[in-house]
Amino acid sequence: MIAFISDIHSNTEALSAVLAVVDQRKVDRLICLGDIIGYGPEPRETLRTVMARCEFSLRGNHEEGALLNASDFNPRARVAIDWTKKQLTPPACQRQESFAFWNYLDKLERSRRDGEMLLVHGSPKDPVREYIVPKDAADRAKMNEWFSLFDGARICFVGHSHVPGVYLESGRYLSPSDVGNSFELDGGEFKGQRAIVNIGSVGQPRDGDTRASFVFFDGKRVHFVRVEYAFEQTMAKIRATGALPEYLAERLANGR
Repeated sequence: MIAFISDIHSNTEALSAVLAVVDQRKVDRLICLGDIIGYGPEPRETLRTVMARCEFSLRGNHEEGALLNASDFNPRARVAIDWTKKQLTPPACQRQESFAFWNYLDKLERSRRDGEMLLVHGSPKDPVREYIVPKDAADRAKMNEWFSLFDGARICFVGHSHVPGVYLESGRYLSPSDVGNSFELDGGEFKGQRAIVNIGSVGQPRDGDTRASFVFFDGKRVHFVRVEYAFEQTMAKIRATGALPEYLAERLANGR
């Protein structure tokens, strides 16, 4: 059993709630699809946890923005990235740990092929920055291009958009509720179809549901999981920074 998490965004309350559920299951592997940092108030804490608990993480656009350039980020995201970079190298913290954080971020892979799985943060075309959103299912050219890049994989797991769901090779989008929160690869009407699965966001859901989102995968079936967490505490921590935009706190209460 694999647990996939993504888009934690420096939210320790959400990450802790998700890991508590993961620890209750017999999970062989825990994998992060990127965006450990950014937006939220505790980048050091989330990095420390992911480094200790996950088999590996991929590079998300917020890691890339911190390492390279966030010039194409919206203004609020740019403020958060600049603030996050300062938190990862503050004079008051141990230099050895700060160096370890930056070394870890620098070595994150953009994508990984793992058996019959393709793992990316964004999309098969642009593993770090391209979004996959529900309306894309109707764009035949875009879908064909993504599936043409599978390189023999049967299923691709992604994050980035913060909206969980399944994109079928036939051009159909299925929300978790459409499949009863459980999607079986090769099951029933979906037999023989390859799929892209967006696992949603742990730390900043954007589908109108405030609960953290992640998935379990046993090699055949994807199970979408939602977990309540104390988002009010995260909101208070964002406000306490005195630097992160208020919008980043408010959106957690709306799941947007």
